[in-house]
Amino acid sequence: MARRKDGGIEVVSRLPWQAGVVLGIVSYVGVRYILAWFLSALGGPVGQSLGQQLRQGSSTAVACLLLGMCWVAALISYMDSRRRSQLLETQSSLNSLGAIDWREFEMLVGEAFRRQGYAVKETGLGGADGGVDLMLRKDGAMTLVQCKQWRTKLVDVRVVREMYGLLGHHRADAVKIVAIGNYTDDAQQFVQGKPIELIHGNALLEMVRESQRTVPSRYRPVKAPEAIMGLEPICPVCGRSMVQRSNQRSGKTFWGCSGYPACRSTRVA
Repeated sequence: MARRKDGGIEVVSRLPWQAGVVLGIVSYVGVRYILAWFLSALGGPVGQSLGQQLRQGSSTAVACLLLGMCWVAALISYMDSRRRSQLLETQSSLNSLGAIDWREFEMLVGEAFRRQGYAVKETGLGGADGGVDLMLRKDGAMTLVQCKQWRTKLVDVRVVREMYGLLGHHRADAVKIVAIGNYTDDAQQFVQGKPIELIHGNALLEMVRESQRTVPSRYRPVKAPEAIMGLEPICPVCGRSMVQRSNQRSGKTFWGCSGYPACRSTRVA
């Protein structure tokens, strides 16, 4: 399905909001004053006449329209920036990452990469784009990103192969696949020696937490020696996150699959 072409407001709204404000002022001044001077400078009766009309105020409506459109786009950009920031700052667990919708998930992942210094282009929010949700640029290299908000099944090798095939099409340098859950053994074996990074739930949550400006005390990771930075381990059977439970008889704690009773996998805490 062909994607709808974006209008001027949509294009400008993808820029930083400060750029939209400046672009509006430049557009207003350019149409209201510089264009009149330019036409008059061309000489001839037509140029002199058009320049005179513009100086008399006939360009005011167009200049104001451009100014208003750019400032509306700047407002949209500002609100989107605040929304992305809020999404990132309020995440505390794999459960919260799974509770947001897929559009918000892509926005959140994009914001996390943006805070790592990448220039981020969101391609998936407007429709399908061959499996590419984000395009990252940093130090002259381009990276393709696909986001998988799956918790109940593993990302299989077919998805990884499709993304690897898009490297040449987009002339990209690397691929990142971001998932809340985990990947099949075949998928993990396929990426060996290739410019593909598989980011699973724990690594994603670590990336989010590192990108957050502040981490409230209630969001601090639980104490678990074997988990990276105290993050919840991933169930090796079904790929869901594991939660800390305690044995009612012995009082000892252990990790149990959050999909219990469908999955009864456990591991020592």
